Amino acid sequence: MHMLARSELILGGQRSGKSRRAENLAIEWLAASPERQAVLVATAHVGDDEMQQRIVQHQLDRARRVPRLAAVEESLYLPAALKLHSTDNTLLIVDCLTLWLVNWLMPPPGVPAPAQGFHHTVEQLVHTLHGLPGPVVLVSNEIGLGVVPMGKEVRHYVDELGRLNQTMADACERLTLMVAGQALFVKGAPA
Repeated sequence: MHMLARSELILGGQRSGKSRRAENLAIEWLAASPERQAVLVATAHVGDDEMQQRIVQHQLDRARRVPRLAAVEESLYLPAALKLHSTDNTLLIVDCLTLWLVNWLMPPPGVPAPAQGFHHTVEQLVHTLHGLPGPVVLVSNEIGLGVVPMGKEVRHYVDELGRLNQTMADACERLTLMVAGQALFVKGAPA
């Protein structure tokens, strides 16, 4: 059993095992006491049929693997959602910061762009993380290991995600990099 950090950022590429690690942490957390709860804060917004299918598959897989994991959706106002759902007996899992950033840069149709800026909200998120009564696991993609992308918008997104990941890595007690399903502890390795 791993010692759960107060806050952990799990980074990795697509299908690297990020969400599975977060689910395994939830399984361990829930097994320790019947009083404990775990809540997934899902940031994905259904933009097309393929994304809808991915979300449904994630929901089915998660329900099978971690039946006691509750889920809420929050595509923009993450600090408020964390404050609302955090208790000393509740593990929060945010899956994922990658899509949360997409929602800020390109708000879903019909959703007004938030009045406060993204960087202000990231500052709020860091402040919120340090004040929550219960543990938090953040999941994000590491997409900055490849070539410099073509297109101004894509480069802007990659740069913003890199900055977001750095900020969250600094704010979290533990940083875990997932590679082919294996956890590499970059910061705050469990004892």
